[in-house]
Amino acid sequence: MPEEDFIIAVFCLVEDVIKAMKLSRLRTKGPSPALYDSEVIAMEIVGEFIGYQEDKGIWRYFLTHWKGLFPKIPCRTTFVRQAANLWYVKQLIQTVLARCLGAESDNIHIVDGFPLPVCAFRRARGSKLFKEHAQYGHCASKGQTYFGFRGLVCTSFEGVITGITLTAANIDERDALWDVTDSFKGLLLGDKGFISFLLKQDLSKVHVDLQTPLRSNMLDNRSPSFVKSLTRKRRLIETVISQLTCRFDIENTKARDLWHLTNRITRKILSHTVAIFFNKMLGNPPLQFARLQLS
Repeated sequence: MPEEDFIIAVFCLVEDVIKAMKLSRLRTKGPSPALYDSEVIAMEIVGEFIGYQEDKGIWRYFLTHWKGLFPKIPCRTTFVRQAANLWYVKQLIQTVLARCLGAESDNIHIVDGFPLPVCAFRRARGSKLFKEHAQYGHCASKGQTYFGFRGLVCTSFEGVITGITLTAANIDERDALWDVTDSFKGLLLGDKGFISFLLKQDLSKVHVDLQTPLRSNMLDNRSPSFVKSLTRKRRLIETVISQLTCRFDIENTKARDLWHLTNRITRKILSHTVAIFFNKMLGNPPLQFARLQLS
């Protein structure tokens, strides 16, 4: 897909969703911005997808290459402020798109966590970033201790993100699980970090069946074929987290406050969902973003 066509398609999608949501007026005072909100959001989505994770990079890229499509691009500070102020609108758009993709009605969902450091470990002691919110935590998959947050993401069986939450890095993933399971019912697949009889019992009361692999010293009455299938199906969320980490650089937001952190995490999730949306429209496998072939 030519890059210009992709930009236009993203803008039209954002514009259509915003109109369909029939939001009340976003601003109650002051003049309207020169750049439409749908233009700003489209620029963010495209910028994230092609590899520009910082606000400055996105702004400079469109100012340099696509001023013809967005002739009213303001100064960088105004663009960044307008983008950050639209974090909630981007969350709503992502929710609408996920619903359109059937993610909430899927009867299988998958959950997993990932580390979100806010600075290098050796500088954490003297850092003032997120001092009131971040904590030290341990990432078992990477075998490292870090200072920051722990992200928890839930996806449908196609890889569409249906929920994401951040907690301090020392908070147990099981305590945050409720934040991402309020929009669906059915089977929920997790790793060994979610083993808890009480949690499984409580989730069953809201019609969520939590299934995890068991530790080697635990009795497993389930059939070996079911356990093997569970492990195989869980690999999908590893692909999603790998995309969020590698393509969207979610572990390195470079935000210095919760306002900008929320916006940058939100637009990465939205960009990921939009890529799935277009892949589905084009008949491609949902998570094979290379099939979009921007040129």
